[in-house]
Amino acid sequence: MANPLVSAIIPNYNYSQYLRETIDSVLEQTYGQIEIIIVDDGSTDGSREILESYGDQISAIYQQNAGVSAARNNGVSRSGGDFLAFLDADDLWLPTKIEKQIARFTAEPSLGLVHVGVDEIDAEGNSLRKRLEGSNGDATIDLLAMSRKGVLGGGSGLMVPRNVFNEIGGFDTRLSTSADWDVFYQVASRYPVGFVPEILLNYRIHSANMHDNVKAMEHDIGIAFEKAIGNPSTPQARKHYGNLFKILAGSYFRSGNYSEFIRTAWQSIRYDPANLAYFIKYPLRKIRRKLGAQPNGVSRNSL
Repeated sequence: MANPLVSAIIPNYNYSQYLRETIDSVLEQTYGQIEIIIVDDGSTDGSREILESYGDQISAIYQQNAGVSAARNNGVSRSGGDFLAFLDADDLWLPTKIEKQIARFTAEPSLGLVHVGVDEIDAEGNSLRKRLEGSNGDATIDLLAMSRKGVLGGGSGLMVPRNVFNEIGGFDTRLSTSADWDVFYQVASRYPVGFVPEILLNYRIHSANMHDNVKAMEHDIGIAFEKAIGNPSTPQARKHYGNLFKILAGSYFRSGNYSEFIRTAWQSIRYDPANLAYFIKYPLRKIRRKLGAQPNGVSRNSL
């Protein structure tokens, strides 16, 4: 595999405050064979002016707002690379990301996707947490368990061969918050996954992230789970669903939506009665974590 072309697909919706830095992080890649395609999904801020300032360094596509999955698929349809790498318009690639992902594919052509280590940063670019525990090989167990391991960095860490992307049918346009997970699972259920255990992506955590919308997340991951394992008719499938609703319950609790917390906690217990003990101890555990929170009020622990 001699220097295959990589298509960098960047969906953008009203992220003008980050867009230039994001594009520059692609232009600064050490790998030389990259085409940059930005799909503006109906932005109403100053994104167009920023995109136009790059001239022929990039290809810009403008579409009516249709969601991130449709934007990514549109970008792929207009691209020519042998490999596809996705980058959200508020995230950043470190300079050797593409080079090192291509090296993994060159060494192991059977891989279905390659992801990388992540530095989660805040809106101002300050490091919050570094993550180097990504799945390698069979990632399906980690994905179904909603493990913190899994495939890191959302869509921004993903590189996938074009033929594999086409095989799974691209991003499901019904999905937004769980579109990445769905693609990860669809690929991982067919091919081994490769991981580069180095920080090669800055993944931004801020108030505008889609994952703050728990209701939308529940809707999307429900569709993705049904695609992945169907109805929860086996003990293992019921355990996976029980764990999923346990995670959703925690998300509702943290957002202050206690009625939805109760509903999803009950669903978790219904699918997997063993989770009852977890929820019985839940209030005490949360009080302890709150007392152990950092000075800014954010606990080191999560759900």
